[in-house]
Amino acid sequence: MTEHTPIDAAHAAMTAAPDDDTPRLRFYERLAASELFVLLEGDAEGDKITPQLFDAEGTQYVLAFDREERLAGFAGPAAPYAALSGRVTAGLLAANNLGLGLNLEVAPSAILLPPDAMAWLDTTLGNAPQDVEARVESLTAPRGLPDSLIEAIDEKLATATGLARYACLVGVTYAGGGSGHMLGFVGALPHAESALAQAASEALTFSGIEAGAMDVAFFRADDPMAERLARTGLRFDLPQPEDLSERTRPAPGSDPAKPPILK
Repeated sequence: MTEHTPIDAAHAAMTAAPDDDTPRLRFYERLAASELFVLLEGDAEGDKITPQLFDAEGTQYVLAFDREERLAGFAGPAAPYAALSGRVTAGLLAANNLGLGLNLEVAPSAILLPPDAMAWLDTTLGNAPQDVEARVESLTAPRGLPDSLIEAIDEKLATATGLARYACLVGVTYAGGGSGHMLGFVGALPHAESALAQAASEALTFSGIEAGAMDVAFFRADDPMAERLARTGLRFDLPQPEDLSERTRPAPGSDPAKPPILK
């Protein structure tokens, strides 16, 4: 018997409120952020994998589990599998018109997600934020944002180890008019800005908040704006890495830029 997992909790919240969009969105967010263990027909060959499929009412599904023990409980300890992020899994399944059989027969979160659900998730994850330029006139403490958004931002940034020093959520007024909220990142690595902006955008989307409710900006640690943000806003400290250990050969699907190939 495995422990109660984050996917179990998100699934329970979703099924307890079937008419509420927020827990359903949070379930899909949790699915995308989780590591999934995808059952294979045989061992991976380089970057090529062949998932085991099953048919239900004319629809084909790939089997995946959120714990190795759950996969072993379903298929046996020697069953071959690939460990992929939920994000990568959604993209692979959407591209091949496949559904997802998640935690079947081994967990309270067992569910069949049809191909259109995986296509929606993949499309939603692919919605990139737009770049705009504006000069900040004034900052205030954030007001009126739901707890679901705060929690989603916190969860997203908790996995962004070393990509920035911290972020602050503030109310903002722009020169020339316009106001709203802004998530300002301080000391972000240059190559990480797009990933951090995407993470913030997904936190907004999966909280059920309209896309224009929060902007994202980046500031150097020595920028005077960094001190203003820290003094005014709700601060999220990003975890920082320890000494880098020796890298091993990545498993199929561990690099989002090089997803595995389904055979």
